[in-house]
Amino acid sequence: MPQITPNLWFDTQGQQAAEFYVSVFPNSKITNILHYGEAGPGPAGSVLTVDFVLDGQPYTAINGGPQFTFDEAISLLINCADQDEVDYYWDKLTDGGEEVQCGWLKDKYGLSWQVVPVGMADVLGDPDPARSERAVKAMFAMKKIDLAGLRAAADGTDG
Repeated sequence: MPQITPNLWFDTQGQQAAEFYVSVFPNSKITNILHYGEAGPGPAGSVLTVDFVLDGQPYTAINGGPQFTFDEAISLLINCADQDEVDYYWDKLTDGGEEVQCGWLKDKYGLSWQVVPVGMADVLGDPDPARSERAVKAMFAMKKIDLAGLRAAADGTDG
């Protein structure tokens, strides 16, 4: 199967965004930068695309102009091993961005992310409908996901 590479459209900040993302994720790097030539449509010498890899997953940032912007119709999901990892990515990606709800955030470039701990789906999908409902209700009250809080809510011990 051919490799699928998400392309992320920026106005002019593609290189800055790629540099930021590779600073946040381990085993990441910028692999290529392509510049506009005399043919345009961007200014000659300015950055057209930036190819980068985030822990094995390739991406391309395109400086295509202001015509298109990010919205919540697409987001990047980070499955975190534990709460410390959730806290790390949440803190890094909300710096200059905004917290949204239920583990969603927008980074300073407007890209939406979901930062969730492994185990969240298990507690939200608990076979006991009452436990599941309590956990889902607790999740809707959270911005950053707190797995211990979800479990406490499922158990009915959240206070």
